[in-house]
Amino acid sequence: MESNSLKLHLANPANTQLFTAYGTDHVMVSGERHERSIVVLAQEVRSDWAAADFDTLDETHFAYFLALKPDVLLLGTGTQQRFPHPSLYRALTDACIGVEFMNTPAACRTYNILAAEGRKVIAAILF
Repeated sequence: MESNSLKLHLANPANTQLFTAYGTDHVMVSGERHERSIVVLAQEVRSDWAAADFDTLDETHFAYFLALKPDVLLLGTGTQQRFPHPSLYRALTDACIGVEFMNTPAACRTYNILAAEGRKVIAAILF
């Protein structure tokens, strides 16, 4: 599959985890390829998020992010932008956590920009 380069910064002195490429079946974070759902924070990449795909999302998948306390959660929903029912992520909005849904390429680009600004952002990527 063809990848698109997302090189936004020449230097990354804080060693922040950034998306470096994406394709229809994968994303690359700091040069490492991922083909399953992942959660990307500034200092780590997590593969313990139990969400397998968009159609099986439930409240527990969103509750995972409460303890991480991001300012913004970006959910990459694959090749198309999709929106889950607001009841699924109500606990996040009640906790004043911004939740944005976008296709995966847009989530990758937006995460990189916000992370570079030092924002407490998390990207959750579904395949």
